[in-house]
This record gives sequence, structure tokens and C-alpha cells, in this order.
Amino acid sequence: MPAPKNRFKQALKDGRAQIGLWQALASPYTVEICAEAGYDWLLLDAEHAPNDVPLLVSQLQAMKGSASHAVIRPPIGETWIVKQLLDIGAQTLLVPMVDSKAMAEAMVKAVRYPPHGVRGVGAALARASAFNRTADYLQTANNEICLLLQVESRAGLAALDDITATEGVDGVFIGPADLAADMGFLGKPGAPEVQAEVEKALWKIQAHGKAAGILTGDLGLAKRYLELGATFVAIGNDVTLLANATTKLLSDFKAAEPATAPGTARVY
Repeated sequence: MPAPKNRFKQALKDGRAQIGLWQALASPYTVEICAEAGYDWLLLDAEHAPNDVPLLVSQLQAMKGSASHAVIRPPIGETWIVKQLLDIGAQTLLVPMVDSKAMAEAMVKAVRYPPHGVRGVGAALARASAFNRTADYLQTANNEICLLLQVESRAGLAALDDITATEGVDGVFIGPADLAADMGFLGKPGAPEVQAEVEKALWKIQAHGKAAGILTGDLGLAKRYLELGATFVAIGNDVTLLANATTKLLSDFKAAEPATAPGTARVY
């Protein structure tokens, strides 16, 4: 029995747009709710969210059987954490802060078993192999891993051709918030100067035959990125959804008039 088919990776190869949602509340319960909403992928964030490996396992378990594909972002691009995230069952990783070909090559090796890489062989202990019940896991796992690299600095843009052309890289994600900060537009990813660089980067990634991705809470801008050919686009995050909804609910309550007659009441 081979490793599970990575349908997200196949969709990117086929050029089919995949719409995602960021998960930063570090809650299996929240992830389970969002996994039933119909997104193609959910990003489990271990870079800026209070996630650790056991908590990420619980979120993967909460997504099991859903239509959404799990993508995990490690806190840093290091071989030791990549190994752990693959062993708990992640098949797609989004590695942050990649700014050189050397780092891209190191991450390719980190996600592959020898002789093509340096991933430690511990599948008998791992959820990824169904605890050694997937007989051909070691022989087939490399082909089903999807490696996405996040470029989010001027140095990364300067090395974008080399990063994207690296064999074994499946896609490159542009991080507009950090890129904007590095360009001198902290907190202003929508600045025209930043957006010009973003659009050039999306085109360049595609010119190498690789999938291009990005995150934006601006739905119109997300549609534009899709028109430009981006194939994995996240359109929001659970933290902002909850923060905005709770603020709006209280504001709406304060503005509401008392009911004058019984109507169709809802408790929840």
C-alpha cells in the first residue's frame, strides 16, 4: 500500500485554483468547524500561532475525512521540525522566510528520504505511515510531499528565479505583509509599490512552471491574483473572522430597537 495521494499537489500540477483559509486559533475544534466549510485547504500556522507538534496532531485529526487539505507552516525552515511535521502526517508544508537557493535546496532535502534527501527514517513510529501499516510508505512518500516556499523579503525577490527553479519545489508563496515591511511599507501591503512587486513575482513563479500562491483578506484582490494565474490563494483567517464577527455582533445589538411583537425567535 502506497502513501496517501496528495490531491492538493495534484491540483496545483493541473493548474486548478485552490482556495484556502488560515488557521491561527490553534484549536482542533475551530479547525473541525472550518474544515466543513468547503475550503480546498486550511493552513495550520505554527509560525505566528501558539501551536506545537502535539496540538498540530490534534488539528490534523480534526480534519480527517473532510474535503479540506491540511497545509502546515513550520515556525522556521529547519530540518528537525520538518521531520517532525512530516512524521505526524503533514504532506504539504509552507516554509516561511526563504530568501536563497541554498535554503530552497536544504528544504527539498529535508522533505525527502535518502538517497535523495536527509529526512530521518522513523516511519514505524509515525502517524504518517499509519503506524507502519502503510507497507510501501518509505518507497512512495517522497512523491506525495508538496513543498511550498514562502518568499517575503527583497532578498527573496532577488533570488526568486533561483528559488523557484530549484528541483523539488512545488510552489512559491509571496508573503505580502513581511515583504511590505522589508520594503519600508510596514502595515501597508496594499501600497502600489508593494503590489507591483507582488504581481511581478507571481508572473515570474509561473514562468518557471511552478504554482504561485498568496494570502489576502481583500476579496477583490484575491480574485485579481487568481486572474493573474495564482493557484493557491488564502482569503482570510479564523482569528480575524472571529474578532470581526464578535465586534459587529455587539455593535449591531447596541443599534437594534426592542422587538414590539413576538416574532420568529432564534436562540443561536
